[in-house]
Amino acid sequence: MTDKILEVSVPGKLFIAGEYAVLDGSPAIVIAVDRFMRGTIGPGKENELSLPDLGLDSVNWSYDDGELRFSVPSKRLKFVKNALEISIQYLIEKGVAVTPFSLRIVSELDDASGKKYGLGSSAATVVTTITAVLNYFSADKVTKEIIFKLAAIAHFKTQGSGSCADIAAATYGGWIQYSMFDRYWLLNEIKQKKPLVDLLTQTWPDLEIFPLSPPENFYLCVGWTGKKASTPSMVGKIQHLKQYYLADYKQFIQTSREAVKKITNGFREHDRMEIFQGLKQNRTALKRLGELTGVAIETEDLVQLIALAERYGVGKTSGAGGGDCGIAFVPDREAKVKLNDDWRRQGIQPLELSVSYGGATVKRVESI
Repeated sequence: MTDKILEVSVPGKLFIAGEYAVLDGSPAIVIAVDRFMRGTIGPGKENELSLPDLGLDSVNWSYDDGELRFSVPSKRLKFVKNALEISIQYLIEKGVAVTPFSLRIVSELDDASGKKYGLGSSAATVVTTITAVLNYFSADKVTKEIIFKLAAIAHFKTQGSGSCADIAAATYGGWIQYSMFDRYWLLNEIKQKKPLVDLLTQTWPDLEIFPLSPPENFYLCVGWTGKKASTPSMVGKIQHLKQYYLADYKQFIQTSREAVKKITNGFREHDRMEIFQGLKQNRTALKRLGELTGVAIETEDLVQLIALAERYGVGKTSGAGGGDCGIAFVPDREAKVKLNDDWRRQGIQPLELSVSYGGATVKRVESI
């Protein structure tokens, strides 16, 4: 039995550009933000999981013949269940003995009152679980690539969809240009029950994760509308457009690609104005997508948020839209203060968020 106790910190995420199109292989830009999922793992007399934010304390579990069973059945445990199963399966394949442990996960991604901001809590929970378990038992260095791939597999076993850009942000941190792996390839590999140690050493088709460096005088502002978005239902409606109006959908994909390319070129050249132009182009593409599908990507609150942002810089929706957060970029701190004041007067809550560059981190806190 290992006697160490580890603390894990995993950041939340925000989409910057390339939403929806990322699901069809187009690049997206995503950032990690400095609100965290915190995990603590240590030895236990039996396997125990605590998720106090979900009202689940001291949930016992067992693992037998590849399946994990909780003492308290709950649909809210589905992401953690698959993350634990994948972690244990990987360790067993590596010949590591898995002894009983206690894992506690606490979220700082939402408001203290329980308001959800849409910062990727499900992805952060999966990354926290896998990072904690692998580092607790492994004597070798656990790379971010291993964590990302295992988290992506766990996510797809749970949901079967999604870009996993949020998992990339939570794992690697910072500014990221992200292109999704071939989902059908991964689903087939999972269906074939290929050993994880083999799957992790393969090159995943189409997957690209690159760090980006923002220019100087480039300030992020985040405003919360107070309304929760439903990403899965909105994505489903967008897929209807792809099925029945393919030409319009292809035009959206092309425009999104061009916008993200303009943004990444602006990052490479440290050209703030080119980044602003790319963000505006991406906003236009998303607005058109919403009009074509009848999906309210830009709600009235988000329209107001963006209009106020354009007094000082550029604004757009973040992620699926339909609620949650909008983002803006302005050229100086004075503009950021003024924009936040304007948002408050319109009932939009500014969130004090900055880019977090550490990704998933692990700290040993004590030994017994």
